[in-house]
Amino acid sequence: MARRVNAESAASIQHHHMKTKEVIAAAHRLSKPYRVRNGEKFRLKDVDPGDTGELQSDDKQRAKEALQTGVEALAELQDMLYGQDRWSLLLIFQAMDAAGKDGTIKHVMSGVNPQGCQVSSFKAPTSDDLDHDYLWRCQKVLPERGRIGIFNRSYYEETLVVRVHPEFLAGQKLPQQCVTKDIWDQRFQDIRGFERYLTRNGTIVRKFFLHVSKEEQQKRFLERIDLPEKNWKFSANDAKEREFWDDYMKAYEETIRETATEDSPWYVVPADNKWFTRVVVAAAVIDALASLNLQYPEISAAKSKELAAVKKALLAKK
Repeated sequence: MARRVNAESAASIQHHHMKTKEVIAAAHRLSKPYRVRNGEKFRLKDVDPGDTGELQSDDKQRAKEALQTGVEALAELQDMLYGQDRWSLLLIFQAMDAAGKDGTIKHVMSGVNPQGCQVSSFKAPTSDDLDHDYLWRCQKVLPERGRIGIFNRSYYEETLVVRVHPEFLAGQKLPQQCVTKDIWDQRFQDIRGFERYLTRNGTIVRKFFLHVSKEEQQKRFLERIDLPEKNWKFSANDAKEREFWDDYMKAYEETIRETATEDSPWYVVPADNKWFTRVVVAAAVIDALASLNLQYPEISAAKSKELAAVKKALLAKK
């Protein structure tokens, strides 16, 4: 009887591993078209915010089921990441307002053990932040080994909103000789160097730009105004920023072109359909973790012997 149970258990484990491999392979295929590893030829106009890949609106339910399967695979990979305690993963989310960052983070990470995941949101810098270099507040909350860190906005604000609104740069108290015509190129260099440093020290970086259209943003803003339960999400300043839409798109395009690398790619994810956005992001995270060849720690022969003795003792006391 025991042999039969063990055989069934082994078959079940093997089937589970095969299913996980299939999910990982599917995740790679789904996320790859939206990955930018070399920004040289990247143009934002080439990405349609309404794109849903090979899926149609009729596939919405199927996509939700795929997301759930992905979340389960992600939870398993994260458990191995936590157990192995060698690598860490940093996920950076950037987007225009109402593109769905919060909802995407919530749905994609819904199955992950909270002990192995930390979310940091970056709003306007405080006076303490402004007394330091612009990477300082992000460096303080980088993920520990074995954990997934999520940045809801990040140091990339320094080449986006600060570039669109130069008055913010004036408030950063930089020495005058540091503010030159080359400051944006220098920041791109610094960010590339910083991410290269992280990668070389076991923190892999994946960056997501949730690309929403101006029309869809307007629709979501109106919904936030019309629905009382969503009023808290809306700020009049969000609508004012729409006046700078073209400036933001230009800043995003150049930022992605200058900071997309082989080791720290950007994923430019169509964001007009939330169900599709979430599936692509989940796929990209699974693909990133799978690339690390994660495994649970192997125990020593002495530890194995100790466990066998404890098991024997526990069974004897039934």
